[in-house]
Amino acid sequence: MKLWTSEHIFSHPWETVVQAAWRKYPNPMNPSVTGVDVLERKIDSDGTLKTHRLMTTLWGMPGWAKAIIGDNRAFVSEHSSVDPQRKIFSLHSRNLTGSNVVTVHETLTYSPHPEDRTKTILKQEAEIVVANIPFTSYMENLLATNISQNAGKGRQGMEWAISKVKEEAADLTKIAIKGMDATVQDITSGMDQMFTSAKTSL
Repeated sequence: MKLWTSEHIFSHPWETVVQAAWRKYPNPMNPSVTGVDVLERKIDSDGTLKTHRLMTTLWGMPGWAKAIIGDNRAFVSEHSSVDPQRKIFSLHSRNLTGSNVVTVHETLTYSPHPEDRTKTILKQEAEIVVANIPFTSYMENLLATNISQNAGKGRQGMEWAISKVKEEAADLTKIAIKGMDATVQDITSGMDQMFTSAKTSL
């Protein structure tokens, strides 16, 4: 078994990062993720949102792993929870395809930075197990390197999704402001008409 860990700080509030995480796929930085299906979603009595998703991906693994498993597509089961009170967003995923040879159990946890609430900390961990083939330790190290490289692409994908969330928020703000301006103009015009009518009657 091989453990891989990483930590990254996003310069965005936790709420923004969580919104973006739901909309991370598809993105140009992670083209290997070809499908995301929600299998179950519920809110617990304590207000925690729990979701089970099935991810369809193209193997983001070395060629030897693809050759052993024999299929370029892979299915990943992901269970996540969003605790709005404690402000913790955690995701646990594991591959369903090829699990008799390679098993990767990945955990991602997003939480506010303890010293700067405008930032979010991502803690990432992967447990890698290769079995039933020779040189398991060597293969596990190769997979850990591959996961580390993919993690960088994942963070770029998050930044891309965050930019989309911010763009949409800005667009909605513009629409709201235009609506308020139009309402003010209507009210002003109506009042002008009232004053004009009042003067005429006098």
